[in-house]
Amino acid sequence: MSKDSFEETMMFKVDKEQELVARDILVNVYQALKEKGYNPINQIVGYLLSGDPAYITSHNNARNLIRRLERDELLEELVTEYLK
Repeated sequence: MSKDSFEETMMFKVDKEQELVARDILVNVYQALKEKGYNPINQIVGYLLSGDPAYITSHNNARNLIRRLERDELLEELVTEYLK
């Protein structure tokens, strides 16, 4: 690797289809957590910070759903929606 390659800015882009999947997953996980009586925001933040799937209920397959995407993909979806 040349020195110049470290000075270039990397581009990260998620396809539209993947954005929809991330949004759907977050909505489904949020609803499952709410149905089980958890604070969905706290639980999702705990998962995103730690990577520990135990923060997400297995109710309605939420734990398996959220693990379909990398945490950085979920964070990108959240930041994108927040900044719109």
